[in-house]
Amino acid sequence: MKQHKFAPYLFLTPAIILFLAFTVYPILSSLLLSFQRLDGGQYHFVGLSNYSRLLHDSVFLKALWNTFIIFIFEVPIMLLLALILANGLNSKLLRARGLFRVGFFLPSVTSLVAYSILFSIILQDTGIMNAFLGLFGIHPISWLSNPVWAKVSIILAMTWRWTGYNMVIYLAAMQNITEDLYEAASLDGAGKIRQFFSVTVPQLKPVILFTAVISTISTLQLFDEPYNLTNGGPADATMTLGLYIYQNGFQYFDFGYASAIAYVVVIIMALLSWLQMKVTGED
Repeated sequence: MKQHKFAPYLFLTPAIILFLAFTVYPILSSLLLSFQRLDGGQYHFVGLSNYSRLLHDSVFLKALWNTFIIFIFEVPIMLLLALILANGLNSKLLRARGLFRVGFFLPSVTSLVAYSILFSIILQDTGIMNAFLGLFGIHPISWLSNPVWAKVSIILAMTWRWTGYNMVIYLAAMQNITEDLYEAASLDGAGKIRQFFSVTVPQLKPVILFTAVISTISTLQLFDEPYNLTNGGPADATMTLGLYIYQNGFQYFDFGYASAIAYVVVIIMALLSWLQMKVTGED
């Protein structure tokens, strides 16, 4: 036993090395980089200069506002639709439930770039969406060139892709709720709607919190949709924090400033996640 007591650590060594090299080192390196600035081909320590610069950066403040607006509207709508769909697809009265479940889940396994390009085609001025609205006498909408409708376009695209993903999580949780709870509620005179709000939703509280936190983190990292649909336009109306980090890092090569923005996003994520857990009463 003494000869083999180090064997488990030996087997764990490759995983630990990879974790240190590709997770811990990049985190610490980017943190150090956020306090530096490239000058004359070399990085120099500038203290909190990059962070104080954020307070006077109008594009950063606009990106923060845009991300917040998309988060406020998209996450509640998506989670509510996912909850309603999961409840409907969990009904034993529905035939071909498997087919519907696969159909709603398929968008979540679609390539981010592919579905963004698909929506950019659909939402063109002469695209399918405006052609459909024209059937009802509605004038064409500038989905991708109007500041307000550009945000709506991103919200629509994200809702289409991620609703099915959250629906599957809720559906799996609903199938673990014991039937005894519904039978007891039925005996007390509760209808289907009352059972949904008094039994289903309370039982799903930890799962709803989980999806809310994950969706919050994903929304604050939003990049693919604005990059492929609007490239942050028009006039930075859809510039998001993720897209702004990319621009500073890989277009302007200001990696120190990009790292500072990234760590501000991490702090915002942590605060919002903590707030969500406090509101729901989870520790």
